[in-house]
Amino acid sequence: MDYKQAWVYQGETPKAGRKLLLLELDELTIALPLIFRLIHPDEIIKRPNWFLAELSEVDVDHNSKYIALVPQLQKVTQLRKELASVKPLLLILNESLNQYFSDYGWRMVRKELSQKKKRQKKSHIELSKDIISKLKLYMEEEKFESFDQAIDNLITEAKFKNDEVVT
Repeated sequence: MDYKQAWVYQGETPKAGRKLLLLELDELTIALPLIFRLIHPDEIIKRPNWFLAELSEVDVDHNSKYIALVPQLQKVTQLRKELASVKPLLLILNESLNQYFSDYGWRMVRKELSQKKKRQKKSHIELSKDIISKLKLYMEEEKFESFDQAIDNLITEAKFKNDEVVT
């Protein structure tokens, strides 16, 4: 049985319903691109109630928790791709996420993650054979298990590079 890391509530712990869980190993391929997108300082401005109040009071360009969180996410992503042991770093990453998101925000993250999992099973697109061949090669090199994971990663990397160019 795999250990599931529970969310540590900042507010009052709900008396009913399912307890929130932090990220699990089998969710990383879907969750990491989502988390990269949601932790960006611009999201604090868009959705302040998703994050701890102290984060919205700080200059978003100098958010030390964000600055610390990004390398942790990058390291987990790299270790997962290398098929190395991610568990110890995942525990640390989860603690950092718990200190970044509010209870409400993490509930919304889990909801989006659940929706992404469902969407993975529903959409069908047509691609030319040469694109599929290139994508399969990319998947093999990067150790992705599905087209969704590979495409999502490519889009996330492209957005992340665009954000770096802009700043």
